[in-house]
Amino acid sequence: VEVEARSLPMELGEKGGVQNNGFVQNEDFEDKETSTSSQEEIPKPCRVDVEPVAVEEPVLKPYAGMPKEVLLQFSSQARYRVTREILFWLVIAGAVVLVCATIAIIALSPKCLDWWQASPIYQIYPRSFRDSNMDGNGDLKGIQEKLDHITYLNIKTVWITSFFKSPLKDLGYGAEDFYDIDPIFGSMTDFENLVAAIHDKGLKVIMDLIPNHTSDKHRWFQLSRNRTGKYTDYYIWQDCRQAAGSVIPPNNWVSVFGNSSWQFDEVRKQCYFHQFGKEQPDLNFRNPAVQQEIRDIIKFWLGKGVDGFSFGAVKFLLEATHLRDEPPVNKSQNGVNITAYSQLYHDYTTTQVGLHDIIRSFRHTMNEFSREPGRYRFMGSDDDEKEDIEATMLYYGTTFIQEADFPFNFNLINMKNLSGNSVFEAVNSWMKNMPAGKWPNWAVGSPNAARISTRIGKEYINVMNMLLLTLPGTPVTYYGEEIGMENIASENVSEQYVNSGPVVATLPEKSPMQWDGEVNAGFTEGNSSWLPVNSDYQSVNVEIQSSWSNSTLGLYRALTLLRNNELAMNRGWMCHIWKDSDVFVYVRELDGLDRVFMMVLNFGQESSTDLQAIVPNLPSEAVVRLSTHFSNAGKVVNTKLIKTEMGEGLVLEYKTAKPVHTMEAFQGKCFVAEKACYSMALNLLYTNC
Repeated sequence: VEVEARSLPMELGEKGGVQNNGFVQNEDFEDKETSTSSQEEIPKPCRVDVEPVAVEEPVLKPYAGMPKEVLLQFSSQARYRVTREILFWLVIAGAVVLVCATIAIIALSPKCLDWWQASPIYQIYPRSFRDSNMDGNGDLKGIQEKLDHITYLNIKTVWITSFFKSPLKDLGYGAEDFYDIDPIFGSMTDFENLVAAIHDKGLKVIMDLIPNHTSDKHRWFQLSRNRTGKYTDYYIWQDCRQAAGSVIPPNNWVSVFGNSSWQFDEVRKQCYFHQFGKEQPDLNFRNPAVQQEIRDIIKFWLGKGVDGFSFGAVKFLLEATHLRDEPPVNKSQNGVNITAYSQLYHDYTTTQVGLHDIIRSFRHTMNEFSREPGRYRFMGSDDDEKEDIEATMLYYGTTFIQEADFPFNFNLINMKNLSGNSVFEAVNSWMKNMPAGKWPNWAVGSPNAARISTRIGKEYINVMNMLLLTLPGTPVTYYGEEIGMENIASENVSEQYVNSGPVVATLPEKSPMQWDGEVNAGFTEGNSSWLPVNSDYQSVNVEIQSSWSNSTLGLYRALTLLRNNELAMNRGWMCHIWKDSDVFVYVRELDGLDRVFMMVLNFGQESSTDLQAIVPNLPSEAVVRLSTHFSNAGKVVNTKLIKTEMGEGLVLEYKTAKPVHTMEAFQGKCFVAEKACYSMALNLLYTNC
């Protein structure tokens, strides 16, 4: 074996080739070999002639999770670079398209309805809503206890009438302190808790502010009558002549409540001016300090979280400085005999030059609190011009200068008689005179007008509510109208109010809210209430009507749901298509929607109406969506013959490709406030119709 092992390297060495130095023997081992085998020949190094063979490198392919070094080997290859660039530009193009589409949608989309447009307003007279402490007077805690009733009605705005500290001589409208709550209603803490509770439920709150006058108990008046500092001219003072032991006023001006609007003050020895009761002296709004006082009051209550104001009696803020006699309505009447407000034209005591500048200053102050998103502060003006609709419209302001969001509309309350024609005139008068782009509103009850059931009859309560809640704009409901409350009898008014002057005439419509059939209608748990409860409270109350599907309350809720849920009802066109002595008919529709709602409301006697003869291309059938006769809901009716009974109202629904507002025959009979169109494909509203 050893010989063979030795011979192999020798043979390899002889052949020659590449020397293999891959193995080097240990020197110690070589020395040992030499010493033990000195006689043997040391073998020559072994060389091997090896043919070089190319080693094939593995092909590297992209794989998930490859490191950066590997990724870079592929990124420069053409096929990957082109793909990457295509994807990059697709992403850029997609982003540009998305941005452009967003801008286009924003530009074309109509302004969302604000909170004061989107919901009916529920007006509360706080002394009559709910008594929480058993003293017989409604209060702020009582309102808080009943907020669930507001949400039950699908209403999101509460309007609380005056609750300032006051002698209550005029039922609270002459403030003794604009910065405090009258103890009869609670405390400032109660108010703050009420506002917090209202907002927690997602509701808004509006309060009354009558800046025209104060109570004669107000600190300002006490300082003014004593000629103290800046307060000397806070009120309107004039010298009065004395004759035969009586005071002769400076002119023939008469107060709203009758008799002279000048009252002699024994302290100052002058007469002060009052547009209303003698206990309510008018502030001097020609004094800049007075205007600033009112703006400070506005800021105070907005700071408390109030969402808006209804400014009342604003047309009385200024009087002519020349003090001329106002012209009599009957020129032949002896001036000495003029004692009633209606006997004069009030050219010098209402709507004077400069009035709207003051109102705009109120608006400017409120706008300072409207900058926070979602906290727009509403401003309404509660001034009923009655015969002068154009003067009322001035409170909207102009296209560039805003005043009130809307002046409250009492056309439906002021109707002298009820008929289809009179309702049409009340509606049309407002809509055709309202400035373009402004928002309408409607009311059928108020603290200063007899309730619907008393004013026009029980049989019309449901159809009036149907009218209120299906017209375009913001409806205002006075508490209790949702259940059909009536005035209490005048003879039932407590004797303590009989000598309160003209304000006693408005007491019957301020009777306590009827919550249930228990004693005092659930208004108070005390022994008595400040005004007697109506004798019908056991059948007309919230609790019992909540359990009836065919009640006035049930219909009211169904109407508010319809208004809130149907685009055509809350911001669409309104076109009046027919009127006569009995019936008023109009439609609500929206561009892009093929569904139309037609209201057929009877304010007279039993009637039959051929709607097909009135509206071209009207479908032969329509579905009764809602009816004051509840059993009719869901029925299909023939539009050629629509029968309605006295006080009956129908909300008909039908589909058409030809809306009424596009028909030439109805041009000039259609109105829209916040114009919008509906895209069924995109399910969104847009303005470029």
